[in-house]
Amino acid sequence: MKLETLRHSLAHVLACAVKELYPKTKFGIGPAIKNGFYYDFDLPSPISEDNLPKIEKEMREIIKKDLPFQKKLISKAEAKKIFKNQPYKLELIEELAKKGSKISTYQVGNFVDLCKGPHLKSTKEIPLDGFKLLKIAGAYWKGQERNPMLTRIYGTAWENKNQLVKYLQEIKEAEKRDHRVLGKKLGLFIFDDEIGAGIPLWTPKGTALIKVIEDYLHKELDEAGYQWVRSSHIAGLELWKTSGHWNFYKENLYPPIEIDKKKYLLKPMNCPFHIKVYKSEIRSYKDLPIKLAELGTVYRYEKSGVLHGLTRVRGFTQDDAHIWCTPKQLNQEIAKLTEHAFKMLKDFGFDRKNLEIYLSTQPEKHIGSQALWDKATKSLKQTLNKLKVKYEIDEGGGAFYGPKIDIKIKDSLGRPWQCTTIQVDFNLPEKFDINYIGPNGKKQRAIMIHRALLGAIERFIGILIEHYGGAFPLWLAPVQLSVIPISEKHSSYAETIAKKLRQENLRVEVQNKNETVSKKIRNAEIQKIPYIIVVGDKEKKSKTIRIRDRQKGDLGEAKLGDFLKKIKKEIKSKK
Repeated sequence: MKLETLRHSLAHVLACAVKELYPKTKFGIGPAIKNGFYYDFDLPSPISEDNLPKIEKEMREIIKKDLPFQKKLISKAEAKKIFKNQPYKLELIEELAKKGSKISTYQVGNFVDLCKGPHLKSTKEIPLDGFKLLKIAGAYWKGQERNPMLTRIYGTAWENKNQLVKYLQEIKEAEKRDHRVLGKKLGLFIFDDEIGAGIPLWTPKGTALIKVIEDYLHKELDEAGYQWVRSSHIAGLELWKTSGHWNFYKENLYPPIEIDKKKYLLKPMNCPFHIKVYKSEIRSYKDLPIKLAELGTVYRYEKSGVLHGLTRVRGFTQDDAHIWCTPKQLNQEIAKLTEHAFKMLKDFGFDRKNLEIYLSTQPEKHIGSQALWDKATKSLKQTLNKLKVKYEIDEGGGAFYGPKIDIKIKDSLGRPWQCTTIQVDFNLPEKFDINYIGPNGKKQRAIMIHRALLGAIERFIGILIEHYGGAFPLWLAPVQLSVIPISEKHSSYAETIAKKLRQENLRVEVQNKNETVSKKIRNAEIQKIPYIIVVGDKEKKSKTIRIRDRQKGDLGEAKLGDFLKKIKKEIKSKK
């Protein structure tokens, strides 16, 4: 049994059940999706998740009746008659009729839907214990904010009970790791309505985590020969027209800002700025490759319905860089970038064997000639093949200016996340007339590579929070050590220990509040701080510290110097 067919069939059974329970419902659409299905409804009155067991019970009654899924091809006139009281279906009928063919419908019980199928032969093929309704959400009709808001009911479906139970357990674990919940609990970031949706505000702890990642990036890229640049948050509209963003990316741009009769845009990308830096000097083939990097904050209009914590925001900072090289250098530079991405992702806990690699090809909307696209795609394929990297083709998944390599990481729950992207661009060099002086003293066209190895910092942190469940490895933890004096008279010794630790560039807090030791320890454990140091009379007298490990508990007494050697080794290993 194909899961997609099972899930699609259950979407229709869900709609059939809703029709039985709420006869005046207007119906949207109900496709199969990853791990399940959904259906959109315009209900006569609001419902809540408390209603889901009732709907689920009705679905099981329908399944037990062994109802066939019956396909029928009908004319536009017949379809309009059947769906005369269904405005959303009538709208779809008009769209389907433009294609000139008969309209395909499926019926199960008393419910008829516009659908190409396929479906199961009968409801008896649906396992009664293999599905569950999960949640209710709002969804705009056709995903457009100007359209009515519908009620979307989500469900999951599997071939048997064991698969369902396993998936539900994974959902439960994912909920515990939700970065939106943990971020607030750990005091890393906040969202505020007055600041605006999709715009995170970072706390001191969250900012410390960002700094660790940015320091890591600076070290890695300095060693790889990058030069750092810095660009503004806005630029004239004409720049974005030249780059093609205004024509090909307009739905993701904020409206122009007019100042002194000149129009500006909040930047959605850093690339045009880096191009201008490259073009500010005459470049020789001897200078290439030139690598310009920036942790550049960009702004993109995301619809409110798709915003999701840190993983989908409206303002974010990219680990961004652009490389200009000669044709002979291209494949070598792609290879270096791919290997560097593997190395960096491993440092953050994502092993190469768990990565998914995609070659994303020419999209329907694009700029540039077919010859340039073919040339860029060939370079990416050749490099991946030479590196013996297994990859899949993502048809049409490239950027509007060029094909790309996309690397998805898998977190501790096995969920894939898009991170690294390496894009070959022959088109913007044409549009901006980007050259270098060749060995013959004449201008030659440079090739441009866009690349982000970690991607958006905000999104990457959201992924890290969920991957580690908030318990970051020592090298990444915003607070690495919590020093706890047993009483007020031990505060001075605790501060002395903390000072010595800070001198070793460690991130330390001292808990001096008038609370019990057990409560202080509990506070540090809730914050998932890797190590807790407790000091009292005994430790003060012997000039030692008592150490607690986040996972192992009490490790006993130790000399501070010995402990420092241990944790420095742990930090260096990035385990």
